[in-house]
Amino acid sequence: MTLHPELVELIRIVAYIVGLIIFIALNAAYLVWVERKVAGHIQRRIGPKEVGPWGLLQPIADGLKLMTKQLIIPYGVDVTLFKIAPILVMIPSVMCFVTIPFGENLVARNLDVGLLAIFAFASVNVLGLLFGAWGSRNKFAIISAARVVSQNVAYEIPMLVVVITIVMVSGSMNLHDIVTQQMGGFWHWNIFKFTASPLMPVAFIIFFVCMLAETNRAPFDMAESESELVAGAFTEYPGMGFGIFFMAEYANIVVGASLATILFLGGWDSPVGIFPGVIWFLLKMYALVFTVIWIRWTFPRTTFYSLLNLSWKILIPISFANLVLTSAMLKVF
Repeated sequence: MTLHPELVELIRIVAYIVGLIIFIALNAAYLVWVERKVAGHIQRRIGPKEVGPWGLLQPIADGLKLMTKQLIIPYGVDVTLFKIAPILVMIPSVMCFVTIPFGENLVARNLDVGLLAIFAFASVNVLGLLFGAWGSRNKFAIISAARVVSQNVAYEIPMLVVVITIVMVSGSMNLHDIVTQQMGGFWHWNIFKFTASPLMPVAFIIFFVCMLAETNRAPFDMAESESELVAGAFTEYPGMGFGIFFMAEYANIVVGASLATILFLGGWDSPVGIFPGVIWFLLKMYALVFTVIWIRWTFPRTTFYSLLNLSWKILIPISFANLVLTSAMLKVF
């Protein structure tokens, strides 16, 4: 019996999404373990070590603890917004993975406008945080929501301008095509394409900084700000409500690192040809994730006004200058 090709494609996509959900859950659990270990060594301590060898079972214990906690809805909250917020944060994170090519043939759906689709899904994340904070009816959460919206608007502009520059250089919004045009060695990667613009390494740094801000990571973690706002937008969320927000944060970090790998570092392109392409992709991606963790435990949180000034006064002008320069060089050469 031969199945209809469309049914086969549907089954493949569903299986891929189920696999992605498992990957996102395990990724969040063990990135927390990595973060705690890195933080421990940076601060000259050990980190988790009691539950399992080297503390490897600690994430499982923490996950079971969150899942068995009672789901309490505080008195006076907007119940609809309070319940829908974690879903609005988590589902777009999963959908972003659907069009990310981890290898030449390892993608759920290769969309011609995959880059646009990712930014469309990612823009819903801030609405989830806003709804969660507003629905909580908590003064700390509402202050956090105002910060998150301001931060998101400020840092989406330079990030999108940098992405437009890459689209101009590549001539496509298809993530697979963007990687394909960087094949042939690291000197073909967009970060080293000085013939398109001598500011390409600067564009990569701008994208990476904006990725930190968009994923609410230190030193731009204004959504949480434990020392000022208790737990920010998540203050009133118990158990798995908080756990879903936590999983979505680490999923967004992986999405941002994957995009940086695709747009600037050649995706699955191998500089030496020893390992398969998917291994190279994961090595580059997790190197960026490690850098994100390293930055968190190295730099203190910036002030809110410094955060906005960095974007509006520095990153946006430089990104627009790079866009104009790239346009001129593409026209000339």
